Amino acid sequence: MLVGRDGERDQVERLLGQASSGRGAALVVRGEAGVGKSALLDHAVAAAGDARVLRGVGIESEAELAFGALHLLLYPYLDRLDRLPEPQAAALRSAFGLSAETATPFLVGAATLTLLAELAAEKPVVCVVDDAQWLDRGSSDALLFAARRFRADPVVVLFGVRDTAVPFRSPGIDELRLTALEPDAAAALLDARSPRLTAPTRARVLEEANGNPLALLELGAARLAAQREGRAEPAHQVGPLPVARRVQETFREQITGLPEATQAVLLVAAADRFAGMDTVLAVARAAGADTADLAAAERAGLVTVTDGELAFRHPLVRAAAYQCATHHQRVAVHRAFAQALRTPDVRDRRAWHLAAGTTEPDEEVAAELEATALRAERRGGAMAVSAAYDRAGRLSVDPALKARRIAKAALAAYDAGKPDRAARLAVEVGSLTTDPAIVADMTLLRGQIEYERTSPEADALLAREAATLVLDSDPERAVVMLTEMLCTGRDAGAAALVAEGARMMAGLRLPPDSTARKAADALMSWGDVLSGRPEHAAGPLRAVLGRAREPGEEPLHRVVAGFSGLMLADDDATSAVMELMASDARAAGALMWIPYAQEIVALARAFKGDLVTAQTCLAEALELCAEFGLDVEAAVLRATSVWLAAVTGDEPRCRALAAEVLRVLEGRHAVGTAMTHWGLGLLDLAAGRYGTAFDALRAVCTGPARHDFLVRAVPDLVEAAVRDGRPGDVTEELKAFERWAVHVESPVSTALLLRCRALLDDSDEDYRAALELPVGRFDEARTRLLYGESLRRRRRRGEARAELSAALTGFTRLGATTWAARATAELTALGERPALEPVAEDVLKNLTPQEVQVVRLAAAGLSNKEIGAQLFLSPRTIGHHLYRAYPKLGVTRRIELTRLGLR
Repeated sequence: MLVGRDGERDQVERLLGQASSGRGAALVVRGEAGVGKSALLDHAVAAAGDARVLRGVGIESEAELAFGALHLLLYPYLDRLDRLPEPQAAALRSAFGLSAETATPFLVGAATLTLLAELAAEKPVVCVVDDAQWLDRGSSDALLFAARRFRADPVVVLFGVRDTAVPFRSPGIDELRLTALEPDAAAALLDARSPRLTAPTRARVLEEANGNPLALLELGAARLAAQREGRAEPAHQVGPLPVARRVQETFREQITGLPEATQAVLLVAAADRFAGMDTVLAVARAAGADTADLAAAERAGLVTVTDGELAFRHPLVRAAAYQCATHHQRVAVHRAFAQALRTPDVRDRRAWHLAAGTTEPDEEVAAELEATALRAERRGGAMAVSAAYDRAGRLSVDPALKARRIAKAALAAYDAGKPDRAARLAVEVGSLTTDPAIVADMTLLRGQIEYERTSPEADALLAREAATLVLDSDPERAVVMLTEMLCTGRDAGAAALVAEGARMMAGLRLPPDSTARKAADALMSWGDVLSGRPEHAAGPLRAVLGRAREPGEEPLHRVVAGFSGLMLADDDATSAVMELMASDARAAGALMWIPYAQEIVALARAFKGDLVTAQTCLAEALELCAEFGLDVEAAVLRATSVWLAAVTGDEPRCRALAAEVLRVLEGRHAVGTAMTHWGLGLLDLAAGRYGTAFDALRAVCTGPARHDFLVRAVPDLVEAAVRDGRPGDVTEELKAFERWAVHVESPVSTALLLRCRALLDDSDEDYRAALELPVGRFDEARTRLLYGESLRRRRRRGEARAELSAALTGFTRLGATTWAARATAELTALGERPALEPVAEDVLKNLTPQEVQVVRLAAAGLSNKEIGAQLFLSPRTIGHHLYRAYPKLGVTRRIELTRLGLR
């Protein structure tokens, strides 16, 4: 019976109605224990009609079993795995221990999405998971991944989450918080269930329950029973206890009032939810209990037994049954379970029971848990891996084994998205061992955590400390640590750290043709470039960019190659390498790498003037950053969005985004901060606010990231200086730019240098030479605008008209409204009335970022199922995006997409 929950019930029923009409939805129902989450979820199940209902529940004691909850939820439908894309089916088989392959966690999430979508193709699906805060991490990640992506599928996913110290992050999913019942509703519920309470007792229950429905029911029933039997009020219920604690104390009182044999059976059932009745009874018999002893618990309404399955009335009853027992009793039950569970399919449960039944270090048990960790590793359950290695470490007899196991627990915790736990374990390992390899790994891990917590520079300093420990003993491992040092030092704009890292790389004893040596050579060249010495760097940077196309290249090396390509102003090669990296990451389910790949693709495409693709890349990357909690990387991506908004002349968005980005990055991430200021300077430059533009761009071109790819801001600074009447103020910046442009020898760098010279000297020769080189559409239009302005001032009206008209056409195609207004003003000054001839705009311009991705893949001939596998969406959602995109593109059939010439 739902009392006082009309609004909440209506909200849930609306979601169910959405599913009936073919649209997906997800909701997290949060609140304290007993506030009515389970009752609301039960109502959803009852109201689901003909929908297929899948029910699951999280159990605190089972959070270490990788994908255990997901397996219980989906196992009735595993016969449909053959309908999934093979990589997804293989991942799910591995996660559930049905194969020996290694699972990728995100492919497990994609497989969960596809399997639920397959079920929904037959009839709507309602997936209900209660006590989700206790789900094992693998299961919760997979379910949340899927729930966020049901848009055009009739699937509703509902999570019940209790307020506990265990956080349950659910970004991108709506939340409904259940609060205490209003006084009238609370009184009505109490009166309906405990109608004969005396007035003083009724008032006391209402006060203590504080609107909590479960407390009203349980305290009311307990007081009514005491009232009937003439018993005094229990002492433990006097005083200001939290509501959940009051309810649990009530359950404890009921359980301790049962016969000891009944309590023994309840303890056994509470200790292992996965155990069937046969196992429960076998273990219970070892404790001197039997089936008949359950009767008292059933009569008390604490449990139900249906079709051989035992269920507790509420999770707090299970918790109370376990906590009522003494430590000695719990240890004995876990040991009994370990004796009973002997088949290979339950060896992980057996290991955890052994661990729970062991009170002193025991190498045999520790080794069993380590084996469990290795199996969880293959299944892709990082948090289960961490828990198993951690407990194995605690039970280790050998101090060296203890340190090694806890170190692995720390690394797995970081992989599971638990940085606080990872940092705590890493620090502990440092106190357990002096082994330089282990200490180095933990120091590097602490650095990676500090990147998000503190700053990239803090990461770089710890990476340097880690590398120092293994420079001589393990130079290849040192390369990994120095790569972290240089990459994060670059982000921080810490040129001295980058240079030091390059020197340390140079001193490593590495085989000449090894992968590590080649990676080291590229990063040593970063040291030169970022210190303003590009003379000898271009060759090694081009080499690493070329190697990054090779199959099987490490993602980190490709990221290094991508930024190397940007430093060389080789936008085409950079895009090709990073798009390959993103494609490989999708195929492998390595979604964590996609934001970093898309960051670089977005920059390269933006510089080419392909704004639609840049925005599409950023949208996907930002969505994944929100999923993974990568706040700093999200801000870096938004810095590129600031630049794009400046190009298109969207001043409100540009300034709002810049304020948001700078709050996160200023003083921490020099490259992202400089990119933001470049965007603001570009915005002012387009609007003719030359003094303000000069100040913003001068900060970029003299700041700590000035020798990075941000050197490409110098031509904008030169333009601002010339227009503001102070060309002599940029002499040093122009010298540094010329040094870079001459040595990287790319068409883009040469064209930009020629534009600077032409602007300073009004040189027709330099303008024409710049326009002959292949550059991005935005840079070409910019050069034509400046040349046209120069020609108009020199009264060469016909030539000026041609250049300005071409510039206006280019800006209009890009949607660069402020720049187009400048070109229009110049043409008006010539006495022209600019009337643009129809120009072929980017046909994708009016699509959403996800529609752009879908349309491009469809135009390449991929089916909806194949596109869904790449983008981790259901085939039905892909069809929905195409349906919405067709009218915007002016097509009616899939085959027509191939005629649009999509890039």
